[in-house]
Amino acid sequence: MEAVIFIGIQGAGKSTFYLDRFFHTHVRINLDMLRTRKRENLLLHACFAGGQRFVVDNTNPDQKAREKYLNGAKTAGFRAIAYYFDISPDDALPRNAQRTGKARVPEKAIHATHRKLEIPSKNEGFQEVFRVWLDECEGLQVEEMEAVIDS
Repeated sequence: MEAVIFIGIQGAGKSTFYLDRFFHTHVRINLDMLRTRKRENLLLHACFAGGQRFVVDNTNPDQKAREKYLNGAKTAGFRAIAYYFDISPDDALPRNAQRTGKARVPEKAIHATHRKLEIPSKNEGFQEVFRVWLDECEGLQVEEMEAVIDS
């Protein structure tokens, strides 16, 4: 049983990453889609109760935002895994500009989220932490953040 928590600014590629890597195996928990915390909590608790793997596809910029997912995962016996999207606003803003309607986020919101970002660590309760970054030639790349976490 896996609880995957995405951490990163809007426009970083989190939802695309979910579609590429987790769509066929994990339920997607996303506030943009669910619209209310009540619905998010219902789906989250259903995943815990049913032993269903899931991905929290929100910005989750700081430890406080991630705490309820980690506490629930620990209580339910889930393995908690973080994916930290180390994407700059300069790289996220053009992606965001391609969005339409409510999917497009104001630039100031992206910068505000970026200022709040805290790099996740195993000390928070994650069993694994991965860094996702943008390679100009190959797109989003992933590496385990063991060296960063243990130092």
